[in-house]
Amino acid sequence: MRFVIVTGMSGGGKSTAMRMLEDVGFFCVDNLPVPLIEKFMELLVMPGNEISKAALGLDVRADQSFGDAMKILDRMRQNGFIFEVLFMDASDSTLVKRYKESRRVHPLCTPEDSRVEHGISKEREILTEMKKKADYIIDTSKLLTRELKEEIDRIFVKNGEYNNLIISIMSFGFKHGIPADADLVFDVRFLPNPFYIDELKYMTGNDKGVQEYVMGFPEAGQFMDKLEDMLRFLIPNYIKEGKYQLVVAIGCTGGKHRSVTLANELYKRMKDKGNYGLTISHRDVK
Repeated sequence: MRFVIVTGMSGGGKSTAMRMLEDVGFFCVDNLPVPLIEKFMELLVMPGNEISKAALGLDVRADQSFGDAMKILDRMRQNGFIFEVLFMDASDSTLVKRYKESRRVHPLCTPEDSRVEHGISKEREILTEMKKKADYIIDTSKLLTRELKEEIDRIFVKNGEYNNLIISIMSFGFKHGIPADADLVFDVRFLPNPFYIDELKYMTGNDKGVQEYVMGFPEAGQFMDKLEDMLRFLIPNYIKEGKYQLVVAIGCTGGKHRSVTLANELYKRMKDKGNYGLTISHRDVK
């Protein structure tokens, strides 16, 4: 019997994760009243039960007594019941943006205090202990739906080792500003610029011609070797320190040629090479 508690910040992707788990064969129940959690878990382990995989969605909007839910889960674990906790998270700025776009009201907002930011702050405080106890933390701030599905499949279908770290590789143009959330920034303007080659000017690093031009310089390959080597050193140490989101930003002048080429190359080199999630985006390619 595999049992998963899916919880996390409202707007962090819990409902989407539940749907994805259902698609891969989990029996899913969302927002069960807190007093029924223990009974539900006991029913699942009764002899003759044909359900082998189940997921229970749990969040603060279902019941204000979230602390009671924590006590129930602790008691069940002490009694030998085995379950995993998947915590869905996102940055505060991402959560605010999602609420603004959907025009939804945060579940912890009140008529006296309707600011989304305050609701998020209250919820994060309530969920502090649950997050500490989570087996898996997925930060969806930069994840596409397809990428989230890959993470869910990696954990719950392929049963791969998971360390909560998601690496986001991003290309950008310095003339448009350095990404505010970048953890590591690399400047590749030392390479010749394809912008000044007429037949390459209106292409991007997603096009073969630009890729061959940029990677044709020995310095490009040497840079990639050194960057890959450094990241191989850093990643285990970031994981050891509990970091679960790493943004690697590679920049050139306009963010369309050199940075895109090298970001793609780094993604290819690191894809399926470790027990971390990996995404790629090109901020300034429209």
